Amino acid sequence: MSSPQTIAVLGANGVYARHLVPRLVAAGYSTRALVRRPEVAGVARACGADVRAADIFDGGSLRAALEGVDVAINLATSLPGPSGRGTFEANDHLRRNGTPIWFEACQAAGVKRAIQQSIAWVNPSGGDAWSDEDSLGGAPIPDDRAASAVAAALAMEDGARSSGLDCLVLRGALFYGPGTGFDDDWFARAGAGKLRLPGDGSGYVSLVHIADMAAATVAALAHWPEHKTLIIADDHPVTWRELFTHIAESVGAEPPQAGGRLGFPSFRVRNARARAALGWSPRYADYRAGLVR
Repeated sequence: MSSPQTIAVLGANGVYARHLVPRLVAAGYSTRALVRRPEVAGVARACGADVRAADIFDGGSLRAALEGVDVAINLATSLPGPSGRGTFEANDHLRRNGTPIWFEACQAAGVKRAIQQSIAWVNPSGGDAWSDEDSLGGAPIPDDRAASAVAAALAMEDGARSSGLDCLVLRGALFYGPGTGFDDDWFARAGAGKLRLPGDGSGYVSLVHIADMAAATVAALAHWPEHKTLIIADDHPVTWRELFTHIAESVGAEPPQAGGRLGFPSFRVRNARARAALGWSPRYADYRAGLVR
């Protein structure tokens, strides 16, 4: 009997990895959790993963942790928000400058395959138009911060594709679900009468439940569509007005008012390529199925 594949997950203390690592172990993979702070890697350790210290800016620690690995998955981020401790600037820096160190370490350790997390709003549609993996540019970015995030993500993707590895890029839609903090924050603000629509609420947002993002990643390992870039999203993008009105109604609050910060470009993306390539479909087809309280 052949040995199971060894999968390394960088950023294994993050919310995406906390959903992914248990699924990898359950699927029979030998799983390594690469983290900056091993002392707080309780979820990975409890699931039976091999926890190792590594930092995306420390090539030596990465090379040591990646020895003998078949597939390396980079989920490292440094974001602020409900579940993050970083800043947008730190996250852009990580994507631009940490990712090359990561891929150099993968090459030095003899890793052949890699998965790189990215973001689906690099494919903004603008208004109510649909977009897919080929739709880059042409739609307005709401502010400099969002534009910087998109540029950093695209630079990160370019580094992945030029790394010499067989690299799969997974562009996740906006995460929600347990541990992400987004839906908890939306419900809390709605209950307090403080939920505001981004702009006038007419822009589209494509969502993905964090459990579906993890499931798609496991499916990618099983099917491995080499050198692909795939959008991972639910089936039914929604306007911010529809989404936030649903949340407000569910807690008995008044409909949200316009005037909040836009934050994201309008992105209404298709998941058809991921469905075809991975044999995957979202368990939570839209926000109504996933936003359960």
